[in-house]
This record gives sequence, C-alpha cells and structure tokens, in this order.
Amino acid sequence: MVLTKTKTTASQVEILAKLYLEGKPAEISDETIAQLCDWLMDEFHQLPLNLQFSDYMRYADVKELFADIEQGHLWVSADSYDSSVYPNPIYGFIFQGMHDYDHYLTDSDFSLEGEVMSQKLVSGKVNRPNLAFSSSYVYCFCV
Repeated sequence: MVLTKTKTTASQVEILAKLYLEGKPAEISDETIAQLCDWLMDEFHQLPLNLQFSDYMRYADVKELFADIEQGHLWVSADSYDSSVYPNPIYGFIFQGMHDYDHYLTDSDFSLEGEVMSQKLVSGKVNRPNLAFSSSYVYCFCV
C-alpha cells in the first residue's frame, strides 16, 4: 500500500482554521442525531475489525495504524473523537474507528488532505438526506 501525499497550501490551512475558529457550530436536530446513530451502528456491524477502547494508545502515524488494521485490530483513543454531538459516547467511538478504517481504505495519511479524503469516503457512504455528522477534524453535511 502506498500512502497518498498531496501538498497543502498555507492559504488552505488558514481558511480552514478560520472557519473552525470563527464559524458557528452546526445545529443538529434530535431526529438527525438519531438517524446518525442508527447509521453508525449499521456501519459498525460491517467493520471487519476488532475495535478496542484505550485511554493511552495513540497511533504516531498511518503505518502503525495500517499495520494494526491488517491484523484485524484497531485501538480507539478515549480523547480522539468528539462525543458532544452523540447521546452516548459509543457512537463517537464507532465513528472514530470507522474514520480510521477509512484512512486505510483511501490509503491516506493524517495530513489535511488525508483527513478530507477519509471524510469524503464517509460522505459517499451516507445516502440519507440531511444527515449531518461531525468529527474532530472536518464537518461534513450530506444534503
């Protein structure tokens, strides 16, 4: 597997940082959150991995991540996902595991471009109108 590398310009990072810092948070309805949770549970049942929660395990790079995935295992860090949108932290755990597996499927690293590639794969999986979801990295609204 070859890692995908692309070049991020300073202006792209600046624009995204400004949106993140100055943008208003999305307002997500209870109905949409329920749809998100149902969808995440469906996706969880399709993951070919043993997800394991950890307070201390972190992947330094995608090579470590990919090596574990190829062994059918994936550590999910307690502080690596945004659980504020979910009614139960298990959904943030599932989303993070799915997101990390999507890095593997897209052969992308942890750069800005890699995060966007992983998020694009997720948005392609969602076929429910108006389903909105967030991760710590990118907000993706599928309408």
